[in-house]
Amino acid sequence: MAATDTSAFDRIDKSIEIEAPAERVWAFVSEPGWFINDGAYRPHEITHDGEVSLVRDPVHGDFGFRTVALDAPHHAAFRWVGEGAGTTLVEFFVDARDGGTTLRVVETGFASLPGSEAERRAAFDGNSEGWDVELGVARTACEAAV
Repeated sequence: MAATDTSAFDRIDKSIEIEAPAERVWAFVSEPGWFINDGAYRPHEITHDGEVSLVRDPVHGDFGFRTVALDAPHHAAFRWVGEGAGTTLVEFFVDARDGGTTLRVVETGFASLPGSEAERRAAFDGNSEGWDVELGVARTACEAAV
């Protein structure tokens, strides 16, 4: 029996156009865990210990992120951290354009997550749908900011 190619389910790459300055979008996406929500942005309690941030969401609980890169105002990268949870890399790319900003998210590493192939595929599918929602949250929050 041939092994299944999981590389097609290892990388999510999505983008959205935001009618806001790149600096405002950068300020938003450079906060670890801003994307932990229910389709509407809410502030989180964030504590830092070196490169690791603990993001406390009042609804979903605590999440750990290691800051991999902060290259203002163009690129932010975070890695999920936690006991036995596996890890994916989440990168945000902020590109200024006439009249606004293009925000791109790339999340990789699903093929190396623990669990069965079906569980890794479910995580990929869930996050792929979730990024559609979260990019919309970023657009709404950044366009509404004054």
